[in-house]
Amino acid sequence: MSNPIAEAKRRRSFAIISHPDAGKTTLTEKFLLYGGALAKEAGTVKARQGRKSVTSDWMDLEQQRGISITSAALQFEYRDCVVNLLDTPGHRDFSEDTYRVLAAADAAVMVLDAAKGIEAQTLKLFEVCREREIPFMTFINKFDRPGKSALDLLDEIEETLIVEPTPVTWPVGIPGDFRGVIHRDTGDYTRFERTARGSTIAPEQVVSPEQAEVDEQPLLAEAKEEVALLDELGRAVDTETFLAGESTPVFFGSALTNFGVRFLLDGVVDLVPAPTPRLLADGERRALDAPFSGLVFKIQAGMDKKHRDRIAFVRVCSGRFERGIVAIAERTGRQFSTKYAQTLFGQDRDTVEEAFPGDILGLVNANDLRAGDAVYVDEPAKFPTLPAFAPEHFMRARVKDTSKFKQFRKGIDQLDEEGAIQVLRDADLGDQAPILAAVGPMQFEVASHRLENDFGAPMELTSTSYTIARSTDKESETKLNSMQGVAVLARKDGSLLALFESSYWMDRVLADHPDLTLKRMVAEGGLS
Repeated sequence: MSNPIAEAKRRRSFAIISHPDAGKTTLTEKFLLYGGALAKEAGTVKARQGRKSVTSDWMDLEQQRGISITSAALQFEYRDCVVNLLDTPGHRDFSEDTYRVLAAADAAVMVLDAAKGIEAQTLKLFEVCREREIPFMTFINKFDRPGKSALDLLDEIEETLIVEPTPVTWPVGIPGDFRGVIHRDTGDYTRFERTARGSTIAPEQVVSPEQAEVDEQPLLAEAKEEVALLDELGRAVDTETFLAGESTPVFFGSALTNFGVRFLLDGVVDLVPAPTPRLLADGERRALDAPFSGLVFKIQAGMDKKHRDRIAFVRVCSGRFERGIVAIAERTGRQFSTKYAQTLFGQDRDTVEEAFPGDILGLVNANDLRAGDAVYVDEPAKFPTLPAFAPEHFMRARVKDTSKFKQFRKGIDQLDEEGAIQVLRDADLGDQAPILAAVGPMQFEVASHRLENDFGAPMELTSTSYTIARSTDKESETKLNSMQGVAVLARKDGSLLALFESSYWMDRVLADHPDLTLKRMVAEGGLS
């Protein structure tokens, strides 16, 4: 029988984060190409006719818009390691999904556009990594296009993120004329060669120092001077400061042309920490060789249109998982079967017989599970709560065709359970006209698309006057509901939110009634 501790040492579980359009999803697919998980041509974000589409962007709306809307889990082997890759949405409106996914990762790869550097959402995602104490590596993408200089990008990382960049590779050439990289640990120069549309692994030629002096001057001399400057500044990769979140190993490349992708993947295997004992809600840690336990970090339906099933994404935290074991959901105390456990590869999946700490499982039709639940065998486990984000956009939803009300109600409940959108109900209207609450307006577009295409229940949305929400309680509900410009609505789990028409009015209520419970949620306006 496999040893959980030994198997955990082989796992590398990480998330990819970035601002939209930085090339995150393209990089995800190229990881799969280099990991041998894509036997055929790699596709592109906007797939050309007749070509394989992006593996991680499985939702129709994602492929139409060319952006990641929901996170995806992919597993493959590389250099005798099992790599669990979590592709996250880059768009601010879906930052709550990214936050949940980071709870299942041991590290992150932050992707920067060489022309744009640190963007607003990049900074917010970094702040979540820092809050969750997740170490991160940096991939400066699109260096084959015009952009900022390598030294300017390092300065921007240091000044904006207050973290020390420690390049592992250094570019030879300028943005738009990218020839290859120098490996700082060996001094070797690797030249890249383009492939047709980046569809195959890019040829990499380790050039002798003598030949490089002939072929790459004066670009090579300039790159060597910059490397010497980095050496003088002591900017070498340091595992201790990386794991502490004080430094970030930096790689340069181009995901579209596959330049530098293999070196980054090697860096993931060499630098991303293997799973460690998981923090529990009581402050203790769950030993890796304790009986099986896992964290449900995401619920997703609609991945398989033929079966319309529902998947709970579970990060294995301890022990050896075996398909068919009877586990317990900590929140409900109920047992459930794991007969339909699967390993995930974007939209595709296969039956899995066993899994170990760091692995990501898909438990099909475990309908009582919710995001944030702990599941376990033999020894109870409870993990820290996954917080909900404070919504800032509120719209009332009604089904267009009343004969489709049953499907509408089922769809609304499903989206609520997934965390795709927050569903709030008042006692008088119930499911007839719930208020949908979102971090960003694009969530309404996704909800409408899903209700129409997955559940056959088109809905109409009407605006409301509410602009801000606070968590409240039963003791405050009656008084708040008696006030003009305030509504207290309930989530399915019974928790209450007080909605206000303006922050000014909310501040007035707080000043006049300090006895009322009005608490901030984890963040205003997404990640902040």
